[in-house]
Amino acid sequence: MDTSTIARVRRFQRNVTQRIGALDDRFLARDRPLGQARVLWEIGVTGIEVRALRARLELDSGYLSRLLRALEADGLVVVDDGGGSDGRVRTARLTPAGIAEREELDRRSDEAATTILDPLSDRQRDRLVAAMSEIERLLLAPAIAIEVLDPRHPHARHCVRAYVEELAGRFDGGFDPARGVSAGDDELRPPAGILLVATLRAEPIGCVALKLHPGGGYAHLKRMWVDPATRGLGLGRRLLAEAEGRAAASGLRTVRLETNRSLTEAIALYRSAGYREVAPFNDEPYAHHWFEKRFQEPAG
Repeated sequence: MDTSTIARVRRFQRNVTQRIGALDDRFLARDRPLGQARVLWEIGVTGIEVRALRARLELDSGYLSRLLRALEADGLVVVDDGGGSDGRVRTARLTPAGIAEREELDRRSDEAATTILDPLSDRQRDRLVAAMSEIERLLLAPAIAIEVLDPRHPHARHCVRAYVEELAGRFDGGFDPARGVSAGDDELRPPAGILLVATLRAEPIGCVALKLHPGGGYAHLKRMWVDPATRGLGLGRRLLAEAEGRAAASGLRTVRLETNRSLTEAIALYRSAGYREVAPFNDEPYAHHWFEKRFQEPAG
């Protein structure tokens, strides 16, 4: 990679950390560093499991434990087993003092943001906010993980449920998966098929499934969904490419799919990814378009 590009990224990091006060042990003029303040904010008013907090912040368990102990010592946080039967499931919650501190940090954060925006013209503010949004998207994209999960995994259940709910709202007359071509749990487990789930900071944000048909030489793509909050990160294309790679690894050289005319974004994605429209190959009642993509045999 170009060394000047790396140098510019490092300069940007230095400027940002200094501008937001990350170098100060008393972040926002409070008696705690940025790390502790961020933990308070992530715990929120409803609390959070410690393991989920660790995954969300991508912190070493030892370091997170030290942050929580410091906040406990200040009377801002309590960590307990949540009253459950499994003592290993620990939950962090804010005390009344912790809630008050979080509210004060929010107030001061608003003030700090205002000091950045105030000297700028309206046009400069729009440019800055747009640039920040773009940077956020570009930084989040590499943090997305895609893995094969069992259809009964909670993350898989969440994605498929959200997929069904979204289609029910977008299709004319709603959507009932029981009426369409099946994609049941048994069909989405190896060797019959696979279900790929994307996560960001340990939260499920997308999925795609493949039904594998070695006898027919093709894979049938189903259950393609991306959380609306993370659209624009290129995840749909990544999921599609990952599914194609899994199909090819299974020795299949064709991927087929059908889709509804209301899913204009998906149709555009499939066409741009090299899928061609073909005659209907099944009787899916919700489909208006059928697509197929063929891969060349790997070089011998």
